Amino acid sequence: MRSRALQESPGSCRCCLFHIFQAGHSGEIMPLEAALMEDWVLQLSLAWLGLGPVAASPWLLLLLVRASWLLACVLARIYAFCDNRCRLRCFLQPPKRNWFWGPLGLVKSNEEGMRLVEDLGHYFRDVHLLWMGPFYPILRLVHPNFTAPLLQATATIIPKDMFFYSVLNPWLGDGLLLSAGDKFLKPCMKIFTKSADIMHAKWQCLASEGSTHLDMFEHISLMTLDSLQKCVFSFDSNCQEKPSEYIAAVLELSALVIKRTEACDLVHDFTEAVIRERHCTLISQCSQDLLKAKAKVETLDFIDVLLLGKDEDGKELSDEDIRAEADTFMFEGHDTTASGLS
Repeated sequence: MRSRALQESPGSCRCCLFHIFQAGHSGEIMPLEAALMEDWVLQLSLAWLGLGPVAASPWLLLLLVRASWLLACVLARIYAFCDNRCRLRCFLQPPKRNWFWGPLGLVKSNEEGMRLVEDLGHYFRDVHLLWMGPFYPILRLVHPNFTAPLLQATATIIPKDMFFYSVLNPWLGDGLLLSAGDKFLKPCMKIFTKSADIMHAKWQCLASEGSTHLDMFEHISLMTLDSLQKCVFSFDSNCQEKPSEYIAAVLELSALVIKRTEACDLVHDFTEAVIRERHCTLISQCSQDLLKAKAKVETLDFIDVLLLGKDEDGKELSDEDIRAEADTFMFEGHDTTASGLS
């Protein structure tokens, strides 16, 4: 009875152990019951150490395995990063913007950024290292002696780094850009070679005529577009040898994209400058007095209405909202009104 009660109460405190051992040594318990009691004492002791039946739960074991695996992965990543950082110390590095961000923010997507990249290529003629932040290194190969072995290697030897490409995977899938294998490029190699031969023949003809200057980008763009038309559409437009309306339209669209961006920047800069100036005027003068003065001479501006307007919660419009309304008002009031009047 005593042993059954002890087995049914696994939450007994430490003082119970003293009575259990005392009862076992006094001979008041049968041998079988004593064995069961000793087994229970062992399980209870292991439970205190985290090694008993509770610790042997499948879910806890699974949690322990997962935690161990996660810790091993973290340690492996840390070791690989430290080892990689030590290996990269032999390469020269350009000046950093700061110790944490490195050159981030220096290389901009404009002509100034292009010139900076060009200057780095002139200064570090072979190879140099760029750290994009504290954890992502980019090894930039400049000299052909370094780039040639890389370009000639297969994807299995030098796999693509999916750090930047991973965001495109849900859209493009395992297509030509993101693939790590041969895919369907091998059958297209003859087409690429033929398109390149046409371009080389044009260059030989120009060289024989004594012309040594040409727009490299225009010729190579025609070659790549010629290859794509043949591979994607099985269509030979002879765009490298005669003018093509399709190629002209593609080039015009590319130019329009750049012109559109420049035009948007110009319009936005103009509107933002007016808003900033009017903000300063409203801050320096009392807004209510300014409204009354303008109401008398009937010169209340649309910008003033937007700057002083508030919603039901008393929240003012942001500069972006005011700019959008002003740009819309200018377009609607100018273009459509002029068309109607005409």
